[in-house]
Amino acid sequence: MNTTVMFYQDRARQAHADAASAKLDNVRDRWLRAAKAWDEMANRAEKTAERRSVNEDAKLSAEMTADD
Repeated sequence: MNTTVMFYQDRARQAHADAASAKLDNVRDRWLRAAKAWDEMANRAEKTAERRSVNEDAKLSAEMTADD
């Protein structure tokens, strides 16, 4: 797994934990918004990594076909 994705996921988990321990509603809401943002960044980074892998595979396949 990509280290960037892991970083985003770790930050999201920490934000969820901070939200769970927050005593004030506005602080809890802030942590939940932060967790949502980190989760979204992790999802985007995963999709980007998947697309990059597919594109690299297609490029290699095209190069191999061109060499034949």
